[in-house]
Amino acid sequence: MNQEIEIKVPDIGDFSDVSVIEVLVSAGDRVEKETSLITLETDKATMEVPSPQAGVIKTIAVKVGDKVSEGSPIATLDVTEQTATPERTEPAANRTENTIEKSGKQQQKETSPPFTQKTSEQTQSQNDTPRGDLHAEVVVLGAGPGGYTAAFRAADLGKKVILIERYATLGGVCLNVGCIPSKALLHVARIITEAEEAENQGITFGKPKISLEKLGAWKKTVIDKLTKGLNTLAKQREVDILHGTGQFVSPNMLQVVTESGSKSVSFEHCIIAAGSSVSRIPGLPHDDPRIIDSTGALKLETIPKHLLVIGGGIIGLEMATVYSALGSKISIVEFMDQLIPSADADLIKPLYRRLKKRYEAIYLNTRVTNIDAKKSGLTVSFEGENATGPQTYDSILIATGRHPNGFKIGAESIGIQIDDKGFIRVDNQLRTNFSHIFAIGDIAGNPMLAHKATYEGKLAAEVIAGHKVAFDARAIPSVAYTDPEIAWMGLTEREARQQGIDYEKVSFPWAASGRAISMARDEGLTQLIMDKKTRKILGAGIAGVNAGELIAETMLALEMGANMEDIGLTIHPHPTLSETVFFAAEMAEGTITDLFVPKKYR
Repeated sequence: MNQEIEIKVPDIGDFSDVSVIEVLVSAGDRVEKETSLITLETDKATMEVPSPQAGVIKTIAVKVGDKVSEGSPIATLDVTEQTATPERTEPAANRTENTIEKSGKQQQKETSPPFTQKTSEQTQSQNDTPRGDLHAEVVVLGAGPGGYTAAFRAADLGKKVILIERYATLGGVCLNVGCIPSKALLHVARIITEAEEAENQGITFGKPKISLEKLGAWKKTVIDKLTKGLNTLAKQREVDILHGTGQFVSPNMLQVVTESGSKSVSFEHCIIAAGSSVSRIPGLPHDDPRIIDSTGALKLETIPKHLLVIGGGIIGLEMATVYSALGSKISIVEFMDQLIPSADADLIKPLYRRLKKRYEAIYLNTRVTNIDAKKSGLTVSFEGENATGPQTYDSILIATGRHPNGFKIGAESIGIQIDDKGFIRVDNQLRTNFSHIFAIGDIAGNPMLAHKATYEGKLAAEVIAGHKVAFDARAIPSVAYTDPEIAWMGLTEREARQQGIDYEKVSFPWAASGRAISMARDEGLTQLIMDKKTRKILGAGIAGVNAGELIAETMLALEMGANMEDIGLTIHPHPTLSETVFFAAEMAEGTITDLFVPKKYR
């Protein structure tokens, strides 16, 4: 039987007219008892207002920026006795959580275990659960960055762990056919490009002689060194590794098909870290070997004279950077109106200007309608705002993103809740709707990034071990290892506008950086986004050489609740690119002397 109740601000002491700095739920969300609904900020601290009961949020009566006092209405709740559906906690990069003030570590919510009905059923039936051929306290399905991190952390916390991996080596897509090999090739591409551009400084190198065989062998040594290291770490922790493809057959059992046959693996807790797969565009001749995805591109079997990259996101642009340096003529087609659509347009401009000079063509607001695979080449037809006539290429790289593997592991067959895209729904402790089954990494929601997965892997293991922890990262940084690199974290300017946040933006041009000028790479910029009143950092973006390294300082500033004065009074070494963050903060404070800032901004 359902009952609708009104949730009001409880007794908050002597405070009144307190600012709402975060609304954590939306109408239609299912919440558990003690689930935080909003965050309030006084001049002394922040506090979260929890739901008094489990149910479904019907209406929200407040928004960010409102002032509330004791008794002010927050929301209406449809109370139900049904088990709540887990609410996916959006990554902090997409939330206004950036405005929360931390005092030391953010306070962890002392919540009762979610999904109490299923927890109770699990507890009652634990002793009756059939044992498989193998059994562990914790089974981790998938040995990518999130999976092996979860397995190792759980082992460190005293758990008996089995790590299941479908491929012959640990490390997942990232280590074997993603992050690591691509960065190895990008390193080589940077050497080639810098040698080529050194001619402008009076140093001329001959045209490089490229041995794909030796380059491939070196790339393999990079991968092997890391995968062997993971095997050693697993042995040191006594984590059992089972190579095979796992499928759920019950809430406490996986069936794993290995080279030696099928094995049943039972568990008390399971962490799903089964990752994602390359997305394909339907209707294209994918069976033609000249049409490759990112995995195929990393094999470096040949250097095509003309390469078309379908997709102007991070993966496509990184591979374009490699093949351009190796000698291919590059064309890029992107359906959206800018490269790397998730980043602010200001950050992309330096990259776009450089690529326009180096690449054959960049077609924005354009899509591929047909590929005619001929012996002489691949003839491509386009449509859209910047479409050209049919063009012929030697090879085509399809880099239109990835999709989660939620429907590939039998999860739906046992009742694990999965959305239409294939993401497994989890709460802020990474629990699925089964309290003993967790999901992390790509399969548990965007952004699909290795560093998000490792954070979640540790968190899930700690929750299983009984620690009172939850996902509370304020942001997740993103990096495109292009040339120049693009990196950003926290709120983008676009998100700040959409969320109605009263923000301010400053942008320091690298043309005023002594270090950037001396490197002959002064096309970049460093951008900071801050709360207009408190001056606290909300987000940052950097375009330029080593932007991926530089963004870490701004991440720390956000986690520490730093304001522009904090950053601007921190002495940075000179001359460095890290100074550009310092200079941007000084611009915000009106204290910069390395640029002339009009009087009205000082």
